[in-house]
Amino acid sequence: MRLLIAEDDKLHRAFLEKVARNTLSDMDVLTMAEDGAEALKEFDAGEYDSVVLDLQMPRVTGVEVAKSIWAKKPSTKVLFWSNYTEEAYIRGITKIVPSAAVYGYILKSAPAEQLQLALQGVFVAEQCVIDREVRGVQQRAGDRLLGLSELEYEALVDLCLGLTDKAMAARRNVSLRGAQSRLQHLYQKLGLDKSDIPIGDWGPTYNSRTRAISLALTQGILNADALRKEEEILRVWMERHHD
Repeated sequence: MRLLIAEDDKLHRAFLEKVARNTLSDMDVLTMAEDGAEALKEFDAGEYDSVVLDLQMPRVTGVEVAKSIWAKKPSTKVLFWSNYTEEAYIRGITKIVPSAAVYGYILKSAPAEQLQLALQGVFVAEQCVIDREVRGVQQRAGDRLLGLSELEYEALVDLCLGLTDKAMAARRNVSLRGAQSRLQHLYQKLGLDKSDIPIGDWGPTYNSRTRAISLALTQGILNADALRKEEEILRVWMERHHD
């Protein structure tokens, strides 16, 4: 086994190294990387079959590292080690996992024994090992009744980016009515289809657009990292459309 570990925090990196050496007896090579950019450089220089990735790292995130690694070598086994259980992060990983890939997701709050089991499960038994809390987020996101569909998620992204209905329609290559229909489905899924019922003398309680943004952030459906990436995607689209 050739293992690459990428973690930007010195103490966490030392902890991962110690647990990995005590757990994986058939490990031939262990390389430690201090951030995502270094991890990509090390992966290109060596023949690694197993990788542990912190999700949030400077320069290049763990998701971006995994995406690049799987694009080059889909059989690579990846264990994500993170503090985050927000849906935005889970969706980001779900989108890039190859169909037959072996991967895991364990929280940094888990005890060392659980980390050992995850390392053995993913890298030795070649089984997907997902933290129970993370699995719950995955199931909710994939539930057609409870979670947002991809079209509803796109509508929410466009709302958070401040796009008008017409701009949403142009960006997603649908009619204006189609874009507005997606927004209505989004509002229903978020429980906002009842928010325009007057309470008292002041009229509707919420503005559906701004309320949807609030729920997206407080429920972790979107976060600052996800929005920064979407801003860059939007910028490229606007430049191309302008030209």
